[in-house]
This record gives sequence, C-alpha cells and structure tokens, in this order.
Amino acid sequence: MRVLHFAVFLVAACLPSIVVALEDPPNVIYIMADDAGIGDFGCYGGKIIRTPNVDRLAAEGLKFTQHYSGSTVCAPSRSVLMTGQHTGHTRVRGNKKVSLLEEDVTVAELMKQAGYVTAAMGKWGLGGSDSPGAPWKQGFDHYFGYLSQTNAHHYYPEFLWKDGGKVLFPNNPKARTHYSHDLVTQEALAFIKSNQRNRFFLYLPYTVPHVDLDVPDDSKAEYLGKLGMEKTYGKPGGQHYRHEKNPRATFAGMIGRLDRDIGTIMQSLKELGLDESTLVIFCSDNGATSAGGADPEFFNSNGPYRGIKRDLYEGGIITPMIARWPGRIAAGTTTDHISGFQDFLPTMAQLTGVDPPEEIDGISYLPTLLGNPGEQEVHEYLYWEFTEKGGKRALRRGEWKIVQNNVSRANPGTVELYDLANDRAEANDLSAKHPDIVRELTAVMDAARTPSKDFPLFHHER
Repeated sequence: MRVLHFAVFLVAACLPSIVVALEDPPNVIYIMADDAGIGDFGCYGGKIIRTPNVDRLAAEGLKFTQHYSGSTVCAPSRSVLMTGQHTGHTRVRGNKKVSLLEEDVTVAELMKQAGYVTAAMGKWGLGGSDSPGAPWKQGFDHYFGYLSQTNAHHYYPEFLWKDGGKVLFPNNPKARTHYSHDLVTQEALAFIKSNQRNRFFLYLPYTVPHVDLDVPDDSKAEYLGKLGMEKTYGKPGGQHYRHEKNPRATFAGMIGRLDRDIGTIMQSLKELGLDESTLVIFCSDNGATSAGGADPEFFNSNGPYRGIKRDLYEGGIITPMIARWPGRIAAGTTTDHISGFQDFLPTMAQLTGVDPPEEIDGISYLPTLLGNPGEQEVHEYLYWEFTEKGGKRALRRGEWKIVQNNVSRANPGTVELYDLANDRAEANDLSAKHPDIVRELTAVMDAARTPSKDFPLFHHER
C-alpha cells in the first residue's frame, strides 16, 4: 500500500485553534444511517418521528445545511467517504460487486498512521472476505457486520462477519432472536469500552432504515395506530418482500431505534469520561427511498428537495450532517459551508497531522468545525456520476447546479441548470436562459472524471 507520512502544516502559525486540535486530537466516531432522509430528523424539520438524541447532537454541536453524500446509493457513497475521491475517480462507483484494491488508501489507514485503533461496524459494501477490499485489509483493526450489501437487506441474518470470520446465527431467520442492528450497537459499545485508554476511530455505518423494513415490536409500538396502514408490499420471493402490515410505523420505529442507540453511545462516552475527548459525526449515506414500502412523501423525508435515492437532484444526495466535540465545536451552531463525503478523509488528515494522499478530491472542513470560517477553503465544484437508470451526472459550482440524465444512452438527455440560491427545490430549469453557463459547466463536468471499465458512464464506453 502507499506509504503515508506525518505532515508538518505550514499554515499552523495562522491557525492557533487548529494547532491545539492537532496537538491533542480526539477519538472519532462516525455514525452513518442508511437511506435516512434529511427530513426524518427533528433538528432538520422532521415533524413525525421523534429523534431526541440526534436533535441533542445538533443542540450541542454544529449542524451542516449543505452537506452531500458521496453518491445516491450505498456502495459508491462509502467508497467516496473512505477514499476522499468523488464518483468520477473513486474505485467503486455503483452497487455491483467491485472491491477496493490494495493501492487504494482509506481514511482508516491514515488513522492507523496517526496511532489510532480502528474499527468498522455495520455495512461495508466495498469488498468481500477474499478480496483486497475487505475492511481488515483496508486499515481496520476490527470489523463486525455485513460485507455484502445483499445480505444487509435482512435484519435477522444467518451470519455476520467479525474480524475475518463468520459469527453464525443459523436459526435466526425463523427464530428472529438476533436483530443485527442491536448486535452492531453492542459491538460498538464493547469496542469503545475496551479502548477507553487508547485513541480510537470507530466507523459505524448502521443499516437502518434500509429495506427490508423490519424492527422489533418495542420500537414501532409508539407509532402503531398513529401511522399504521393495512397494506403489504413486494412480491412473495422478491428481494424486499415482507408481509408487513404497518410499513410506516416500522420505518418510524427503525429511525427511533437508531436514535435510541445513538443516545446509548453518547451516554457511554460520558460514563467512561470520553465525552469531551471524542468527536462524533452523524450523517446518512444518501437520500430517502420509496423501495420496500418506505414512504418518503408521507414523512417528508427529503424535506424541500426534489428527488429521492437514485436521483442526482438534491433529494438524492443531500444529507444531514452534525458534528459534536464539546469545548472545541461551538454548541447550537449551523453552517452553510458546501461539503461532501470526500472531505472526511482530508479533515481527518488535518485533525491528526497525517499527510493525505495526493490524488483526492476532498477539502478539509476542520476550520469550519473549529469556528474558523475565514480559514475555510471552498470547493471549486462538487461532482457526481451514477450508472444506473440510464446513467446520470451532476455538478455544483457555487449556487449553480447542472444535472444530466440518460447519459448512458445513445441519445443523452439535455443538461438542466438550476440556481440553488433561489431554487433549492430544483423546480425551474434555467438552461434555455443561460446557455453560456450550461456550456461552461458542462465542460467542467466533462473534465471532472476519468473513465472506469467497471462503471462505464457513456454509451461509447460500454
């Protein structure tokens, strides 16, 4: 793997608060929901599901209003997060089985260089057990959860992976005794406790509320009667089939269980005396979905934004993002800094004093976290591409955003143009009024990527 070196930050003299952080970097816990929309949480305007612990994170930390996921589906979003490269460059650009390679440098490897004990628990999706992309080959000292995204659809699995081996639950699909989300939380708590005297990095990509919609009764009881609808979804034998009579209550219960366990983790940090020495970040991997009986329209899961998962409109890629670090991040604050998943790796590099890889697309948002917006570098642009549903790509530069659909077909769709400053809902396509801006941004978009043999985007690449 590429050798990483400790860096000397030449800008340190003018960034005193960052120097302090580098001299005493915190533990880091990065919690990621799966398919939760920005509007599913009270602190972002959610009205239906109670999320007191996520809301408390926002009240005690910094809330981002313009933070973007790495992609509009699971695996590439995780690849962007781990490598610091957007979907025009990162290894895994879609949900098919492609793994990270040995030469890919992950944020976990940087954290190990900085002396952290590292763990990932939840859903990986970036390589199987016999591939170079397995988490224990990509910088994680410990792993527990699903390697396969397909297996992660089921919350009562026959097995989960732990540190390179399988933990078996052979009767689980029928007996329904081991809810995987609970097991992941238990492992996370055990890792925190066993490493309370070490500096640690815990990556916690939970599976809830991704389909299947499934949660123990105690989590959905609060919402039965209020939200229940007598209906079923899916087809018998289908990938996401469950005879679920109350999909809305189940979905709300899954978000509630996620929120409950975030609260449990935060309480554990306080009891262990780690609260003020731990940076906690919370987000979701992409926008909400309507798959498997989920109902983003009913919950207003994507807030005022157009689109859902698998779209490159804002609703498919905007995500909640909250950062909490008592004494270092000002409580109850909000930022409109434009950022994305690719920024996590360089942020951790600056936080810990490790030199990041050269070929990344991210920019550290550490100055924003520490209340130094005047020192914050900004993106020239953000870029996304997605090969499903006819192929899509999008680019945001400043307040302008372009979206192009059906780019993989012989006759690609036209390039749409939106002014996000005045039209966050992307309701008014201004491409006909500003053809010069469309041409300019399309040229930037063309240059933003390198072709991928595993994920060809254009018709001529297939």
